[in-house]
Amino acid sequence: MAPPWSRRRYSGAVLFNIGAFVLPALYATLSKLWVANIDSSSVVITDAYTYMGVVVEVINEGLPRASWLIIGDQSSRTLSTRLGLSYTLILFQSLLGLLLSIVFLTAAPKFAQAFVPAEARELSLRYVRISAFSALASSVETAVSTSTRALDRPDVPLVISSAKFLINILLDLLLISTFHVGSFTPTANTQAAIRLGCDLASSLVGLLYFLSISLKAGRRGTSVPLAPTRPLLSHLLVLSQPGVFTFLESAVRNILYLYLVSSITALGADYATAWGVFNTIRWGLVMVPVSALEAATLTFVGHAWGRWRKEQSLQFVDGASPTTNTDTEEEITVEPRHHQRQPGPQRPTASWPALKTITTPALLSSALALTIEIPLAIFLATYGAHRFAFYLSRSSSVAALTAKMWRTIDWCYIFYAVSTQLAAVLLATKPSWYLAQSLAANLLWVLPWAVVVGRVGVTVEDAWTYHSVVFGGSLVFGFFCVLAAVVGWGWRLRRGRMGERYLGMKA
Repeated sequence: MAPPWSRRRYSGAVLFNIGAFVLPALYATLSKLWVANIDSSSVVITDAYTYMGVVVEVINEGLPRASWLIIGDQSSRTLSTRLGLSYTLILFQSLLGLLLSIVFLTAAPKFAQAFVPAEARELSLRYVRISAFSALASSVETAVSTSTRALDRPDVPLVISSAKFLINILLDLLLISTFHVGSFTPTANTQAAIRLGCDLASSLVGLLYFLSISLKAGRRGTSVPLAPTRPLLSHLLVLSQPGVFTFLESAVRNILYLYLVSSITALGADYATAWGVFNTIRWGLVMVPVSALEAATLTFVGHAWGRWRKEQSLQFVDGASPTTNTDTEEEITVEPRHHQRQPGPQRPTASWPALKTITTPALLSSALALTIEIPLAIFLATYGAHRFAFYLSRSSSVAALTAKMWRTIDWCYIFYAVSTQLAAVLLATKPSWYLAQSLAANLLWVLPWAVVVGRVGVTVEDAWTYHSVVFGGSLVFGFFCVLAAVVGWGWRLRRGRMGERYLGMKA
């Protein structure tokens, strides 16, 4: 048996993922400190990078999130097939990222008008143009990271994060810190150029590292010819089946979020900066354990689901053919594609032990997330949020507003920490149900409140009354939507009410 720190064990994967997530979060925090030291009024400009990332997230949460179900199925696909799927994913996402970068570059004035307060809009144009090609870097990095995690190689995202962090810190110290070299005066645009260069360099480092280890794996001796490992249109079609659901889920969620953000930036620099600082704290270092646990949950739920599907001896609609190996074995035996099957609809039924095996990573991650997030949230609410916000913004008014935001809705993120792990069960097994629970939360809660916010004409004085209900309430409402969906998923699986078509198999 592999040691606990092995990347093929849940505990080892969590450790690797913590390292991969903590470094970018740490740098995102430090970058705001650098910019605040340069010019505290420019901190709000850096949020343009964040909102640009939200747009990129729509494509990054499309096909890449299909990795857990498709590439993570090590029981029904050979290693070479999984590598070919990974190459196809990376190539397709790179093209989408390049296209989106060109759009950002040409539409910089409109983007700044929508997501930067009026008083900082003119200064932000160059920042947006410099950061435009971060979409390309992000799409490559995300495709490489998700596919390699599904391949039980969380060391690849760790290499990407380490390279990015080290290069960023070195260049920041040399060029924009208080003791930088040279006599020039650094600006927020200097920091943007450094970040873009490091994003592109680190994504290239990760891609080359992945290619080197996958080529070594592909040269293993086998008794039968391996499937092609080059990018193929057929691989894209396989990924697109679950990828359609994840893309639609991300598109609906992020469009509503960006609509609300545009109303936030219209309320002035202090309010917009406070919201950006709040997100830097909440979605930065504080959320690292949740993100690391989610990545491990998705990986191991995907593996368990693949094993269970193979045990049903059903032929999959996505083109997988059952095999007797895992990707750690050199000898691969491919079973016949066509099985003798009983007439009539297939109704596979999961036993309680099977359900337990599939959901254990999510339940364990939920318990660990609660253990970490509850004390951390209490500490920051009572002591650290105001101080942390002041360090990031260098503004007393922004720090006070950020602390108010934190005290009001941070408890809601405890629900989010658990719902993220539970939703991973749906994402790694049945993406259409993942889409359904997300649509329920966004269309039944976020959309009505977004309409209210747009019609009542909120002011700075009463804006947080509405926004706290929208953002905090969506997390709590979303938790119950996820919980209901997971319970329904388990009940249908246990009662044998999932046919082949339901499971992503041929009818």
